[in-house]
Amino acid sequence: MQSDINRAVACAAKIRLMIFDVDGILTDGSLHFGPEGEVFKTFNVLDGQGIKQLQHSGVATAIISARQSTIVARRAADLGIAHVYQGIHDKFSAFKQLLTTTAMNMDACGFAGDDVIDLPILTRVGFAASVPNGHPEVTQRVHYVTKAEGGHGAAREICDFILRAQGNYDAALAPYLT
Repeated sequence: MQSDINRAVACAAKIRLMIFDVDGILTDGSLHFGPEGEVFKTFNVLDGQGIKQLQHSGVATAIISARQSTIVARRAADLGIAHVYQGIHDKFSAFKQLLTTTAMNMDACGFAGDDVIDLPILTRVGFAASVPNGHPEVTQRVHYVTKAEGGHGAAREICDFILRAQGNYDAALAPYLT
């Protein structure tokens, strides 16, 4: 078990771009439909703060999601996430496009996903993360499984894990402790 966490820390230490799935990672995966068919999603502010701290430490962020949603675009804009790919069922093709756009290699990327559609990316990136309620085929193949569930601080936990692995956690907290 200790060797697994040491491996996860070593992998997270190299990340320069962290990519998040939305449903099941940034949200709890629930889809709420309004009377006009509109979809509502709930995001966690802890996750947003973690993403901002990760960005401030020099790690770029991105979203790749199979669903298309204007609220995701709005949330990404609020958080300063420049690379947003939505409505993409072949997530690996979006990932390859993102690599080209950012001039990153796979080893410098992390991805957080929870379902089998995410496996083509999760099995190729330098750091793969999931949530405890993720599909078993996913959770057994990633470097790190959060304690928090998706939409309930899982993304923050991932961000904090990367910040700690890179030795930037204390610096990220310093502005709030003065």
